[in-house]
This record gives sequence, structure tokens and C-alpha cells, in this order.
Amino acid sequence: MNFMEKEKPIGVFDSGIGVLTVVKRIASALPNESIVYFGDTARVPYGSKSNETVIEYAMQDAQFLMKKGVKAIVVACNTASSVALDELKAAFTVPVIGVIEPGAAMAAKLSTGGRIGVIGTRATVNNHAYAKKILGLNSKLEVFETACPLFVPLAEEGWHEHPSAYIIAQEYLHELQMKDIDTLVLGCTHYPILAKVIQKVMGDKVKLIDSGIATSEVVRSELERIGLVSNSNALGRMSFYVSDIPSTFQKIARIFLEREIPDVQKILVGS
Repeated sequence: MNFMEKEKPIGVFDSGIGVLTVVKRIASALPNESIVYFGDTARVPYGSKSNETVIEYAMQDAQFLMKKGVKAIVVACNTASSVALDELKAAFTVPVIGVIEPGAAMAAKLSTGGRIGVIGTRATVNNHAYAKKILGLNSKLEVFETACPLFVPLAEEGWHEHPSAYIIAQEYLHELQMKDIDTLVLGCTHYPILAKVIQKVMGDKVKLIDSGIATSEVVRSELERIGLVSNSNALGRMSFYVSDIPSTFQKIARIFLEREIPDVQKILVGS
């Protein structure tokens, strides 16, 4: 395998800052890999849009990453993973990895009582993306789904510990509390930002599944399989691009990634 191919970056995209939860996990699992990140903050959220629009946006996001010379694309958006993954895989020659299959596999593996909850955007829930994957792995499991659309703007505003977040979480999660679930899939990459609030509402006995953790392991396995793991011993570089308000992104990214984000570039996607 060509040395230069191995040293190409991993591309990651999402509709907003939720992608940071996946970037953080990939950087932890593969610290020597460089990452090019794109957050489509001008068009967030994807979860309230039609499937056709999500596919169009996802294709534009991936095309931008390809122009940056990435060796793999991680679709760190549950909505895009549920709607556009097949189209993306067909359109590009590099590996395209979604977050739903890894998260579903982790939930099926870790569930002890066989009752799994899934929270996500309306699009992810309406497409039953996680339920289909989980039941495909084990048809004896029971899956209960709830859409939590207001979690995305709460995360985008940095209100992950705001009293309103707790009130909204109680309202959204009440039905799942009644279902006696043992495992809860955070079916949107924004939701781990609200994990403390969600865990408090659901209680300590419910295991939260962060798809970013599972996805990072799949990325590692895929790069190893095709011989594209970086040979570098240096810490990988990160490049950040957004489609709107980079200063807001920097503030939230600094808190979540626990590092300075000195240079965030605003770009016009789809042009």
C-alpha cells in the first residue's frame, strides 16, 4: 500500500456539533490518524427534513470531504446513516461507515434484559433504523423508539446541564421509563452531549449506548482490513470546517473536546 495513501486523513461529517462526539472517540481509538471534520451547522438539523433532502445534503458533505483527500468517510449523523448510507457507498470508492450498525450491534450485545430503547430524531425513529438492525441481529429482543427533536438545539446551544434540558428529558423519556428498558441507544450524535441529564432521568440501571464508541472500533477494523492505518508516530492533526457560525462552534467544541480549536473555517457546501 502506498505510504501517501496511509497518511491521508479520515473524513467525518454531521449536520452540526454532534459529530464532535464521534470525532472524540475516533481520536481516542486512533490517535495517530488525522481527521477532517465538517459540521453542516447552517442546515442543522437533518432529522426534521425529507429523505430526499437528507440524501442531497449528505452527498454534498461527502463530496466536500473527498476534495480534502480523505481515505475513508464516517457518516457521523444518525439521520444520514439511516437514509443516505447506501447512496453514499455507491457513489464513492473509499470506505463509507455509518453509526447505526455499530451502535445497534453494541446495544444487542450489551442488553441483559432484552428490552432496548432508542431515542433519535424524527427521521431516524420514523425509519426504524436502529430497530431494524437490532432485530436483525436478535429477533427475540424488544425495541422501543422515541423521537427527541429538541435535544439537538439544546446540545447546539451548549445547554447540556441547563434546567430546561432536564425538564425536556423527563417529558421525552417518560414512556421509555414505563417500558422497563435495560439499555438505551443514543440514536443521534448530539445526544451524548446530554448524557448526564439522560442518565439522571433514566437511572443508573439503564446502560447508555454511545454509537461513537462502537463506530470508532469499526473504523479501526476497516482501516486495518484494507491496509490504510497510518504509520505515523505523531499525534494526528484535526481540521475543522463548518457551514455557519464558526465562533459558536469553537466555544462548544472547546468544552466537549477539552482542547483548543484555533482554526475553524467556514465554507459554502454544495457550491
